[in-house]
Amino acid sequence: MSNKTNISAITLLFSLLIMAGGVVAQESATIQATANVSTSLAINGTQNLRFGVVTPGVNKAVNKTTAGESGEWSITGTPGAEISITFTLPDSLQHTTNPTWMNLAFSATDVSYSDGTGSQVGPTGVLNPNAGNAERIGAGGIMTIWIGGTVFPSVAQGGGPYSSDVMLTIAYTGS
Repeated sequence: MSNKTNISAITLLFSLLIMAGGVVAQESATIQATANVSTSLAINGTQNLRFGVVTPGVNKAVNKTTAGESGEWSITGTPGAEISITFTLPDSLQHTTNPTWMNLAFSATDVSYSDGTGSQVGPTGVLNPNAGNAERIGAGGIMTIWIGGTVFPSVAQGGGPYSSDVMLTIAYTGS
């Protein structure tokens, strides 16, 4: 083929491409990007864990089902949403005016909860306060958690008031 023929073929090809571009059909569509933000997650400590009067040398346990003595938290949030439940537990109670400590322990069954379908004495389930937990908030947007524990006063335990913080941390898991 000659150069003239090559140039004519290339010109024809470009002309066809340019004309073809003008006859192509084009359409488009739009969608929305949306999000629904979960309602606020709230927690309130409603009852302290109360061991009451403790006798030196005599261990004292408080059961999670004992109203007025077991610790209690109330949680509100998005109905049916899963939350992580994590405890920060002390290993002792400190005397409020001097550096004396009394040992404190929590067993794997010292916590129970209700998602609105149970009660303190007939809870929805049991949680291990020494491990991470995940549960769902009840259909009514509520959950209640109760905690018990055991103190171990020594025979020579000094008298007076003792206390420590028991912290419950919750967060939406996104599941």
